[in-house]
Order: sequence, then structure tokens, then C-alpha cells
Amino acid sequence: QVQLIESGGGLVQAGGSLRLSCAASRLAFGDYGMGWFRQAPGKEREFVATINWSGGRTRYSDSVQGRFVISRDNAKNTVYLQMTSLKPEDTAVYYCAARRAYSLGRSPNEYDYWGQGTQVTVSS
Repeated sequence: QVQLIESGGGLVQAGGSLRLSCAASRLAFGDYGMGWFRQAPGKEREFVATINWSGGRTRYSDSVQGRFVISRDNAKNTVYLQMTSLKPEDTAVYYCAARRAYSLGRSPNEYDYWGQGTQVTVSS
């Protein structure tokens, strides 16, 4: 059974930074595009960032462009989300997801596997 396990969430002040990690197991990690999504209370799950299988292509939502960086280490089966200049509106549960495709995907419906999520809370 495929597992995606996120870590690195927590409570941080506005303007601070956090680095999320997502460790994948039981899948051919190099064959999967990876994505980060987030969901705030009462809101739909929204796209944050995605990276292709090699790490050579990335895309971001407009709300995080220039503040967040997605990266991956295929030798460690891990994808990262470096978050800087955090704002209270970034508060959400952050999920990583895997998509067995070489193209980038922005819709949750395009992803095959999901982690359990990690809470990020940004205080003002």
C-alpha cells in the first residue's frame, strides 16, 4: 500500500518560515509527479505547488508564488515545500499528493495518492 507521510508543520509567526517534507513509500517515486495542496476550515482543498518527476519543472499558485519553493530528492523518495514569508492566510492543513504522470497537475482530481496532512498555523 502506497504511503505518503507529511511532516514539518507547526505554529509560526507571520513572516516566519517552515519546511514541509513528504516521504513516499511503496511506489516508484521517480515515475510520479508530486503536488502540495492545502485546505483551510470551511474551504475547498486548493492547489499550492507541483513538481514533475525529475524536479526540472514546477508550478505554483499565484498566492504562494515567490514565497514557497517545491523540490524533491528522488534518492530519498521525498518531496519538500519550503515556505517563507508566511502569512496568516497560509494557515491550513497541507497535503502532499502523487500523480503517475510526467506532466504537471493542478487539480486534486488528477492525483492518485494522498498523505494524511500536516497542520500549518501562522499567527499574526
